[in-house]
Amino acid sequence: MLKPNQVEKIMRTVLGLTAIIPVAIMLYIFGYLVVNGISAINPEFLLGFPRMGGIEGGIFPAIVGTINVVVICLIVAIPLGVGAAIYLAEYAPNNQLTKTIRFFVECLAGIPSIIIGLFGYIFLVHYLKLGFSILAGGLALAFMVLPWTIRASEEAIKAIPQHYREASFALGAGKWQTIKNVVLKTAFPGICTGILLAFGKAIGETAVVLFTAGMGSVASLPTSIFDSARTLPVHLYIVATTAHTTTAFEKAYGTAVVLLGLFLILTLGAIFLRNYYGKMLRG
Repeated sequence: MLKPNQVEKIMRTVLGLTAIIPVAIMLYIFGYLVVNGISAINPEFLLGFPRMGGIEGGIFPAIVGTINVVVICLIVAIPLGVGAAIYLAEYAPNNQLTKTIRFFVECLAGIPSIIIGLFGYIFLVHYLKLGFSILAGGLALAFMVLPWTIRASEEAIKAIPQHYREASFALGAGKWQTIKNVVLKTAFPGICTGILLAFGKAIGETAVVLFTAGMGSVASLPTSIFDSARTLPVHLYIVATTAHTTTAFEKAYGTAVVLLGLFLILTLGAIFLRNYYGKMLRG
């Protein structure tokens, strides 16, 4: 029979391993990609245009396409997601209809991306006649990340103590004034975390973009949101599935490193803005 202090040591070790192992796996994957792809990264690779289907040349159009599609996605998903979260957390009555809405939001979060891509292809590309375009790709990605934004924002809003609202009401503020000036300011970091999760899911998506934004032109940059665009995940998929030489595989690994780097840069920038404006709003 183990003594309580022995059980405590065992559980501390087991739980410590559960924290260390995922981090070790992540670092291994990142290190493996960097070791195999760093040799391909140079100014010509970052600023050049693809040749021979992408196994030669650079990835600049894919970088531009990725940013364009993700920006359209966030422009659509953030207002809708945060607005829906405010309604569900502050205005919606606690009845069966509200529970049903939350249930379908959670179901939407679990739908495979290939299904969202097929829906985008049928509804956006053909029915709305947007064609393979940045706009169609951004809207389809917004459909995919919307439930993540709603759930994370709603939980951040619901985590605000009720006495914050009661204190605001006691000072004569109305419902919307309380939400705008007290609830949203306090929940701002949590809402930004939800947006970052949505951003991370959007920037690495392949199937949805392939069905809606297409593969883009490898010879020129898109000039409007109605042009097709190749994103970095799509470019990586094309290069990795057609590569037959060591140089081509280096290009694929290099594209993966750039994608991770772009994600880290934009994420760190978003975290900085979240912390900066969070302090301003609270101060």
